[in-house]
Amino acid sequence: MKRYIVVAGNIGSGKTSLVEFLAKRYPIEPCFEPNDTNPYLEDFYKDMKRWAFHSQIYFLSSKFRFHKQLESRSTSVIQDRSIYEDAEIFATNLHRSRRMNRRDFETYWSLYETIRKELRPPDLIIFLRCSTRAIRQRIRSRGRAMEQEIPVGYLRRLNQLYDAWIEHYDLSPVLEIPTHKVDYVTDLLDRHDLIKKIEQYL
Repeated sequence: MKRYIVVAGNIGSGKTSLVEFLAKRYPIEPCFEPNDTNPYLEDFYKDMKRWAFHSQIYFLSSKFRFHKQLESRSTSVIQDRSIYEDAEIFATNLHRSRRMNRRDFETYWSLYETIRKELRPPDLIIFLRCSTRAIRQRIRSRGRAMEQEIPVGYLRRLNQLYDAWIEHYDLSPVLEIPTHKVDYVTDLLDRHDLIKKIEQYL
C-alpha cells in the first residue's frame, strides 16, 4: 500500500540521516526539496525585515506544489521536512522575532490555512525530538559553514515552536523519536527498536 511519510524536526535533529536510512531499507522514495531555488533568499539574509514575507510566500507556494506532486506519486515516499513546519515553525518565528510584521503574517497565515485544507495529510509524521545542546554539537561536527554562526537562542526558540506544534498536531499519527538519546546508526538495539516502531505503520 502506498504511504506518504514525513520526517520532521529541528536543524541538526537527524532528518536527512533517517530519510536515507529508511529509503535504503524499504521500497520507499526519499524526497528532499531544493530550497536553494528561492530567488529572495540572498536578499532575505541581507535585510530580513524587508524580505521575510516575500521569501516565506515563495517557500509556501513551492512547498504546496511539491506536496501535491508527492500526493500523485505511484510509489511510497518519505519527505525531509513538511509544509506545516515552514508555517508553524519558521514563519511563526520570523513574526515573533519581529522580522515579519503583523499585517504580513496575518496575510501569510490566511493563505497557509487555505492551502492546508487542500492537502492530503501524511500517513505518518516521524518527529525527531533533539535537545538544543545536542543540535549544537552536531552542527559543529558536520561543519557546514552557513550553520556555524546560528545563535543558540535561535535553535532554542525553534525547539519550543516544534514542541508546541507537535503537541497540537492531529492530522495524522505521530511517531516521536528522541534522537539525542537514540543511535540507530551504530547501535543495533536502538536500530531494532526504531524499525519495530516504524513497521507498525508500514
